[in-house]
Amino acid sequence: MLRINELKLPLNHPEPALREAILARLGIQDADLVDFSVYKRSYDARKKAAIVLIYSIDAEVRGEAAVLARLKHDQHVMPSPDVEYKFVQVGKPAPGTPRPVVVGTGPCGLFVALVLAQMGLNPIILERGKIVRERTVDTFGFWRKRKLNTESNVQFGEGGAGTFSDGKLYSQIKDSNHHGRKVLTEFVRFGAPEEIMYVSKPHIGTFRLVKMVEQMRAEIIRLGGEIRFETRVDDVLVEESGGVRQVVGVRLASGEEIATRHLTMAIGHSARDTFQMLYDRGVYIEAKPFSIGFRVEHPQSLIDVCRFGPNAGNKLLGAADYKIVHHASNGRSVYSFCMCPGGTVVAASSEEGRVVTNGMSQYSRAERNANSAIVVGITPDDYPGHPLAGIDFQRELESRAFVLGGGTYDAPGQLMGDFVKGRPSTEFGSVTPSFRPAVHLTDLATSLPDYAITALREAFVAFDKQIKGYYKEDAVLTGVETRTSSPIRIKRNNDDLQSLNTRGLFPAGEGAGYAGGIMSAAVDGIRVAEAVARAMAAK
Repeated sequence: MLRINELKLPLNHPEPALREAILARLGIQDADLVDFSVYKRSYDARKKAAIVLIYSIDAEVRGEAAVLARLKHDQHVMPSPDVEYKFVQVGKPAPGTPRPVVVGTGPCGLFVALVLAQMGLNPIILERGKIVRERTVDTFGFWRKRKLNTESNVQFGEGGAGTFSDGKLYSQIKDSNHHGRKVLTEFVRFGAPEEIMYVSKPHIGTFRLVKMVEQMRAEIIRLGGEIRFETRVDDVLVEESGGVRQVVGVRLASGEEIATRHLTMAIGHSARDTFQMLYDRGVYIEAKPFSIGFRVEHPQSLIDVCRFGPNAGNKLLGAADYKIVHHASNGRSVYSFCMCPGGTVVAASSEEGRVVTNGMSQYSRAERNANSAIVVGITPDDYPGHPLAGIDFQRELESRAFVLGGGTYDAPGQLMGDFVKGRPSTEFGSVTPSFRPAVHLTDLATSLPDYAITALREAFVAFDKQIKGYYKEDAVLTGVETRTSSPIRIKRNNDDLQSLNTRGLFPAGEGAGYAGGIMSAAVDGIRVAEAVARAMAAK
C-alpha cells in the first residue's frame, strides 16, 4: 500500500478527478490502480475564490516496489505507515491482585476503562455523576429553570465535560504511536460518522456523543468492567513503608472502601473538591497556567463569508471556524479557544452561586451564531500562593459573574462595541445571544482583572485585521470563561505515568494537566491504560 500526500484538487472537482490525479501522480495506468481510500482530506482557503482540497491517499497498486523506486525522490509518495493499534504485551497480574480502579468517565476515563477491559483486566469505574441520559435531563433543566444539580451538570456525569461541547476530535499533540487513530476507530464503532476518519477537523456534536458514550459503557461492561454511577470518591487510601507511599484503595462518600493498588484519577478540570482531597493526602500537585475571558458570538454567516468568500455554504466546507491570536501591548496573549461554528453558548456552572460559560454545537452546526472563547493567558504569578490558588482565583471570577448577571444564574453580557468603549450595554442589536437561562446586559469591566480587560479591548479591534468584520459593534460577549484547562497539574513520572510521590496513582487527562480536549484526553487515557497494565504485570 502506498501513501500519497499533498494531492491537491479544486473544491468542486468531479468525483473521477481524484482517481485521475492519483494515476497522474504515480505515473501508472488505470488498470494498475487496484484500489484507493482517502486517509485525510483538508482544505486551503487562503484564496477564497479558489479553495483547494488537499488529500492524503492510501493506494493499492500493481508493481508497488517499482513505483516506489521510480518515485524515490518524491517526498509525498511513500509506503503507507501501519496505524493499527497494537496492545502492549505484558504478562498477567499475579493471582489476588486487586482490580484496577478508574475514577471519572470523561473521554480519558472511558478510554482507560475500555483499553483495560479489552486487555481482560476487568476495571472498576467510579463516576460521581449520573448516566448520560439522566445527566442530560439535569443539565437542560438548569438551562431552562435555573435549577443547578452540583453533581450532575455540564462538568459532572457520564461522558465528562466533552459531552456538552462541539465534539471536536482534532488535536496538536504528538502521536507517533497513532493512538489518535485508535480513538477515531472506536468512536466510529460506537456510532460516530465514518467521515471522522478522514476529514481534517472532525467533530461529532452533543447528541451523537450521548449515544456513543452509552455504547462505550455497554462494551466496557460486556468485556468485564464494572461501572458505578452517583459514586463519589471522597478519599484515597495510602500506606507508607520505607519512605514509599503506595495507594491501597479508595473510600467512597457512602463510607464503602474498595481495595486497589492501581488507581487512575481521570477527574476532569472541575473536580475541585477532589483536587483538594488529593492535596490534603500529600499527593504532589503544582499550579499551572490557564486562561480567562469571555464567549463571543457573531452571526455564523459573517464568519462563513469572511473565511470562504463566494464558497460560503459549500457542504464540503461546512460552517466556518477560525483561530486567531493577538499579542497585546501589555504583554498578554489573547487568543480564540474552543471555537464552535453554528453552535450555542451554554451555562457550565458546577458550584452554587457561580456562573461559567462554555460552547456547544450539534453535528449539523446549523445554529444561527458562531461562538468562541476569547481568552487571556495567565500564569501562577497572577494568583500566587499555594498550588490550588488557581481554583480560588477561578471561583472569585465566577462569583463576580454570578452577581453581575443578577444573581439568578443569568450570565453577564455586553456588546463588543460598548465593551471596547467602556460603557454599559442596555439593549441587544442584530446578534441574539444563545446562552440560557438568559444574558443580563451590564458592564463587564469588573468581571476580570484590569490586565485582562485591557488586553481584550485591544484584541477585539486588532482581530478585525485578521477577520474582516470581526470587530462588530453588536457582537455579544458573555462572561465568564474560566475553565479553559485545569489550574493544576498532578505531576507524574514520564516513564511509568505514576504520581511523583505516590505509587499506584495514575493522574490522567485534562484534570491532571495532561490533556486539553476530547482527542488529547482520550489519547492520554490509552497511554495511562497501557501504563496500568504494565504496572499490574510487574513482579
